[in-house]
Amino acid sequence: MRGNIIKTDDYKRFIQEIKQCIQSTQIKAAVAVNRELLRLYWDLAKRIVEKQKQTKWGDGLIGQMSRDLQAEFPQMKGFSKRNLELMRQWYCFWSGNDVIAKQLATQLDQLPNEQNNTTLIFQIPWWHNIVIITKIKNVDEAIFYVQKTIQNNWSRAVLTHHIESNLYSREGKAITNFQTTLPAPHSDLARQTLKDPYSFDFLMLREKHDEKGLEDALIDHVTRFLLELGAGFSYIGRQFRLEIDGDEFFIDLLFYHVRLHCYVVIELKAAKFKPEFAGKLNFYISAVDGILKTEQDKPTIGILICKSKNDTVVEYALKDVHKPIGVSEYIITRSLPDEFKSSLPSIEEIEAELGGDV
Repeated sequence: MRGNIIKTDDYKRFIQEIKQCIQSTQIKAAVAVNRELLRLYWDLAKRIVEKQKQTKWGDGLIGQMSRDLQAEFPQMKGFSKRNLELMRQWYCFWSGNDVIAKQLATQLDQLPNEQNNTTLIFQIPWWHNIVIITKIKNVDEAIFYVQKTIQNNWSRAVLTHHIESNLYSREGKAITNFQTTLPAPHSDLARQTLKDPYSFDFLMLREKHDEKGLEDALIDHVTRFLLELGAGFSYIGRQFRLEIDGDEFFIDLLFYHVRLHCYVVIELKAAKFKPEFAGKLNFYISAVDGILKTEQDKPTIGILICKSKNDTVVEYALKDVHKPIGVSEYIITRSLPDEFKSSLPSIEEIEAELGGDV
């Protein structure tokens, strides 16, 4: 009888629901533990700052506190001198003179009011908080990264990458015609997915590279490329073949965006933007809409990534284009000199060397 129960579809659905319930509870418990820990850190930091203002103990206070707390709570981590200093730095960052910071500090000071338990900085782990406040000076920018971390569930490594590549000043900056070609709020969401410029610093290319070299390098580093594109992009293929009434056409890169629910056509140009680039991309978007798009998919979006562009020329080129297109630049701050690049052995040469007689 026991075996029959396990094999039934009803039982499988039942146990799957139980597993999801347990996993959900585990996540909620972890979030609650993190929130309570950060509330403790906030309170400790506030007390340290206030006591240092009231007395002449200075920095010696933190060292003595660390020794006493570690002796009293040997099983608890987080009371090292360095971590107490970081607590103070974290508290001072968010309770500074900036208007937004003051509002946030006021919310935190009102804890444990239940409404304020969801304050943004309490929703991300401690070391995510530290990455933000040690790498960023501007409160608006810091809030941006806190929100992005929550929305996309970034790991600390991914958060660090986006801060160091200056996502804050690049996201949503591309020139697009989304406002006139896509319905709201889809147009706003689509615009936010684009960056300008895209940072391809993980590539090492010749100064004078072509589209194929760029495309090859991006696919060789597709994981880093997807990270730079942002959350939601799912890679479908390169040189994606479309057949139209017997003629063949090849899209540089084709993606599907799982949050926008649409195909994304990416064309790469290792040159300055030209108006005819938009016409070709417009054609590819129309073809994908006609051949691949289903009723469940939203309009296909095109992204043209060029080595450089004149913004005014781009705006004129997109003005009467009826398909949604965004145009961005890419940057590679490190490049290999041509003479060095050409001196490197090819894959074929390496294979031949390794396979040769000893």
